[in-house]
Amino acid sequence: MVPIQNLYKETEDKMKKALGTVTRELGEIRGGRASPAFVEHVTVDYYGAATPLKQVAAVTAPEPNLVVIQPWDAKVVPEIEKALQQAGLGINPVVEGKIVRLPIPPLSGERRTELTKLVHKLAEEGRVNIRTLRRDANEHVKKLKADKQISEDDAFKAQDQVQKLTDRYIGQIDALAKSKESELHST
Repeated sequence: MVPIQNLYKETEDKMKKALGTVTRELGEIRGGRASPAFVEHVTVDYYGAATPLKQVAAVTAPEPNLVVIQPWDAKVVPEIEKALQQAGLGINPVVEGKIVRLPIPPLSGERRTELTKLVHKLAEEGRVNIRTLRRDANEHVKKLKADKQISEDDAFKAQDQVQKLTDRYIGQIDALAKSKESELHST
């Protein structure tokens, strides 16, 4: 029964990572509201090293349409501005002394539709990843059964357990996608 317990743990760990990826990708989609997650993927050239923005500055969203970046070292402001321009955000940063502001324009109806399609695509990719992990786990269970390391009852229970894991993680992905979609259309 030990190989089955390891299989559950490995499968669940991989499913958690897949869910984390979808969560991060959906967080990077700009809804109508400003969010620090919008610039989470931006890296800044900090004394010759590519460093994530959140490690060189405090990133906040004090207003629904504004992201404020306050670097801890004022000398890095020009590098932050350059990194934000090169990040492909479609927004020009505004430098005011030691602070960088990102004004978030309201979304057009056409842009909302595009972003909704992107949300659906990312969610589907996440569901496919989860189903692939289910398939791999079930194939492993079948191999254990064929090698007579587990009984037929244990194989059935294991596949049922893997299916429950799959349903749980796909449900979480669906909830994330629905939440992001409603965020896009509520503003």
